Amino acid sequence: MNVAVVTVGDELLAGRTTNTNATWLCERLAERGVAVERVTTVPDRVADIARVVNEYRAAYDAVIVTGGLGPTHDDVTMDGVAAALGRDLEEHEAALAWLAEDGYTRADLTEGTTELPAGSRALHNEEGVAPGAALEGVYVLPGVPAEMKAMFETIAPEFSGTRTYRDVVVADEPESALLDRIERLRTEFDVSVGSYPGDGVRIEIESTDETTVAEAAAWLRERVETA
Repeated sequence: MNVAVVTVGDELLAGRTTNTNATWLCERLAERGVAVERVTTVPDRVADIARVVNEYRAAYDAVIVTGGLGPTHDDVTMDGVAAALGRDLEEHEAALAWLAEDGYTRADLTEGTTELPAGSRALHNEEGVAPGAALEGVYVLPGVPAEMKAMFETIAPEFSGTRTYRDVVVADEPESALLDRIERLRTEFDVSVGSYPGDGVRIEIESTDETTVAEAAAWLRERVETA
């Protein structure tokens, strides 16, 4: 299964807010064997949201959109998703019922709070108020991290793929000096290898076979200087 993640918010693009939602979602999806092919941030503009969602839903198995839910003037994500899917927004009775169970009445809710794209499945917000939605492989989640995480866990079983195993070897050598051994590693074992300089060189070894990863990591540790 391959997925695109779309985060919405002017504050993300301005650098005022760190995009922790994208990182968390990518980690959780990877744990489930899902390949995240794209991570894109768009502003709080209906046209931009609609264009990106429409493009990605045609290219990937699912699109997860997070941010911009609610009744305020800059919460336009549902409008953008509805436009991408060619749907109208309409009040969702299931969402209203959930909120009623939480003690809310229609009078308590700002107009538009429970409006979702027509035909969508409402996703209950256990940590907040604004509901999410799922329709045609597009999943719309809140931007508040606690709300997003709780809502994702309710739909996590809908995302699955071939699990990838990973091990990391940190070498205390210049990256350029490791090139021959990294190439030999790829030749000796059916693994993917990435090297990332920093505090030492972090060499990540990945495969769908756990034993192969363990053997490849052991082979490399015997041949590099480690900290």
